[in-house]
Amino acid sequence: MTESQDMPGAGGRDAPSDDQIAAVEAVLFSTDAPLTPAKIVEAAELPGRRAVNRAVEVLNERYEGTGAAFRIEAIAGGYRMQTLGRYHDVLSRLFKARSETKLSRAAMETLAIVAYRQPVLRADIEAIRGVASGEVLRGLIEKQLVRIAGRAEVLGRPMLYGTTRRFLEIFGLQGLDDLPRAEEFREAAKSAQLAREEAARDESQPAGDGDDDESRGPENQEGADSQE
Repeated sequence: MTESQDMPGAGGRDAPSDDQIAAVEAVLFSTDAPLTPAKIVEAAELPGRRAVNRAVEVLNERYEGTGAAFRIEAIAGGYRMQTLGRYHDVLSRLFKARSETKLSRAAMETLAIVAYRQPVLRADIEAIRGVASGEVLRGLIEKQLVRIAGRAEVLGRPMLYGTTRRFLEIFGLQGLDDLPRAEEFREAAKSAQLAREEAARDESQPAGDGDDDESRGPENQEGADSQE
């Protein structure tokens, strides 16, 4: 279908329906990368590129009318949802907060132990990890993900550690009861291991379908020749 056939004039038979306009919105909402009109046509099942352009116009008019903080912009040959420039400072503060909570592997390990074993002693954390964890704990406290939850009633009264409300906010938890169960971790680890083993098998197989003469061993090749 040529571009002239895509949409015979405004309001023509090929104009996008409300459902198709909603589909364009859903497709663009689901990705951070610009999508070409051709990709949108395929995903939203539109009659052509002009229908994509019209859907974008309708959506932007709707966003402007409702005072939305974003628009659909034409970028790098495609379309992408973007927030308006006047919200740059707001987003900068958000991304700064996110970068401040980025955690190393050691920090994630320590945080997981605190989350599941709290209130927990530093000695117990180090016994599980097998390495000193004082610096990591201090870093988690600075990020307001871990707090001092009290002191143990043992000799020397060492400090006990627990998670904070910010920990719940960052990881999207209503409470500690929403933490994944150990069984879920084991199932996820088993699935990941199976996927790695399957990928390793695929990489070790020779190229081709494995049925040609070159893929046969000398004995199999000789047998095949004798049968012919």
